[in-house]
Amino acid sequence: MSVSKVPWVIKYRPRKLSEFVNQDEAVEKIKAWIKEWLSGRPEKKAALFYGPPGSGKTSIVEALCREYGFQLVEMNASDYRREQDIERVARLASVQRGLFASRRIILLDEIDGLALAGGADAGAIEAIVELIETTKNPVIMTANNPWDLAFRPLRDLSVMIEFKRLSKSNVLEVLRRICVAEKLACDEKALDFIAEKSEGDLRSAINDLEAVAEGGGKVTEEIAKQLLRARDRILEPFEVVRKIFWSKYVWQAKLNATQTDLDPDTLMEWINENLPRQISDPEDLWRAYEALAKADVYRGRIVRSGSWDLLTYVTELMTAGVALAPKNDPKSKFRWVKYQFPEKIRLMSQTKEARALRDSIAGIIGARIHASKAKVLKDVLPYIKVIFENNVEEAAKIAISLNLTDPMIKYLSQDKADKIIARVKELRKAIRAEARKSESGREDVQKAGRKSEESGRAQQAKSGLDSFVKKTRS
Repeated sequence: MSVSKVPWVIKYRPRKLSEFVNQDEAVEKIKAWIKEWLSGRPEKKAALFYGPPGSGKTSIVEALCREYGFQLVEMNASDYRREQDIERVARLASVQRGLFASRRIILLDEIDGLALAGGADAGAIEAIVELIETTKNPVIMTANNPWDLAFRPLRDLSVMIEFKRLSKSNVLEVLRRICVAEKLACDEKALDFIAEKSEGDLRSAINDLEAVAEGGGKVTEEIAKQLLRARDRILEPFEVVRKIFWSKYVWQAKLNATQTDLDPDTLMEWINENLPRQISDPEDLWRAYEALAKADVYRGRIVRSGSWDLLTYVTELMTAGVALAPKNDPKSKFRWVKYQFPEKIRLMSQTKEARALRDSIAGIIGARIHASKAKVLKDVLPYIKVIFENNVEEAAKIAISLNLTDPMIKYLSQDKADKIIARVKELRKAIRAEARKSESGREDVQKAGRKSEESGRAQQAKSGLDSFVKKTRS
């Protein structure tokens, strides 16, 4: 009778923070954050662990709980697809002490799925925000890509802790250690092949090692190549940009561009933002930007004409054209530099609310004057803003006429918004008072009319009664 084995990925999972490979910076930040919690004065109540798959984000949470005596309350992606799921489990755990520990850690694992559109996720991010604001226990979230615009409220409330992709040597170090522990004969070339294929994903490398060991009884390069197929990966934006810059051949740069779920426009913004960080020589940088500019020209032609067959030129120019631009200092493209999130996308996110207000105002005005939104934005709204910046009285009247909200007024006038809002309230109060006065006057007239009518009927009835009495007496 066979006994079920513990998978190696669990058996050899690090049990202490010090056992994690190549994550020293992340470990120090985690320790500092936990110490703030233990002192009772955390600057931020949540932490967001982000990095590529297999870098140890979830495992380090378990080690953290074991080392500091926390009880772990874990929810994975399928547990918090809806707002009520978070309210039922995590919020309860956030305000109560653990059964066997004085404190708990709430782990929301793999939150990437919440960025996908769909009714199942409605309210989930808002519920997590409320959870973080009210929690009495540390909240840890993990994500492969935390830079989606939907995660901005979570990033603002969290300590951002990055987990680096492990190098090939890091993965080899762990694989060798497992071979020794399992008393397994391992060919160094086979381990090198497994580590290379994993692309820094330690979890997949350990699973592959175990599969080869079980399949052949020993680990050789021949068996490894027979059992393990190439793994297609979806790379994070930082990784795909680095792979494009480091490409040596046209086909390699184009292939690397397919390993991301970014659309071509967004990928172009990532390349544009980080190009001067990677290439240092001015002439090489000029050649790279020349290729990127031509890609942008073709992209514009696609938008205007709908000729999507031009997309292949866009892709080739912004990937291979950029990657092969360095001639004077070709080694500079292989330097490791820290890439940045595109500033244009960040600014678009920050101004999203303002643009929504602008479009709402244009829609209201357009409906009133029977003009298109584009026409209002170009020919009407600038003059409305001039009025709001210079004439409080007229601005208040316009605001009342169009029934503008306070945020709309603040968009139209930054300097005098408070005065306009106050004047709008005064005018609306006066209008309501006048309306009540008019209504009261109408009621008085109606009452007087009803009283006169009742008096007439009474007089008529009285005269009829007097006449009847006189007739009976006579």
